[in-house]
Amino acid sequence: MTTVEPIRDKKDIEKLENFLFKQNKRDHLIFVIGTNCGLRISDILALNVGDVRGKNYIQIVEQKTKKYKKFPINEKLKPLIAEFVKGRRDKEPLFLTRWKNRLDRVAAYYMLRNACEELGLEVKVGTHTMRKTFGYHHYQKFKDVVLLQKIFNHSSPQITLRYIGIEQDQIDYSYNNFVL
Repeated sequence: MTTVEPIRDKKDIEKLENFLFKQNKRDHLIFVIGTNCGLRISDILALNVGDVRGKNYIQIVEQKTKKYKKFPINEKLKPLIAEFVKGRRDKEPLFLTRWKNRLDRVAAYYMLRNACEELGLEVKVGTHTMRKTFGYHHYQKFKDVVLLQKIFNHSSPQITLRYIGIEQDQIDYSYNNFVL
């Protein structure tokens, strides 16, 4: 199994967001939720309209860990969500296929992979890329690996650093800046 990477360059994130916004509002919202909340794709796709409509917090039980998670919906997401859920029923899945079925992780993967290919982004991409991108940039901003470890429900800070690619960045930096 190939390990996916975070998108490290904020300009690439912005390009991808703009591309998805023009292409498909659903795909754009999936990406923005993924990169702003750090949820696994299974948890994003399990959301219903009523889980996010008019809310200040998202509250879920993570599918993988079965742990309760509550976090605020940031100011970037609130208007996107409000617009996306207009005229929809609370019990309805938030992300639907054109056949009105709940979107699945394979479709989300292809959406993200195709968008990255179309833009020429050179990153090993998968649905976990969004979660790792959140983690990478959260760490870059706050430099608090313990907080990020708690957000991700990881067992150690070392796992979190390896997961978001910081460990490899540090190794690369040391090699690139060491000459005998």
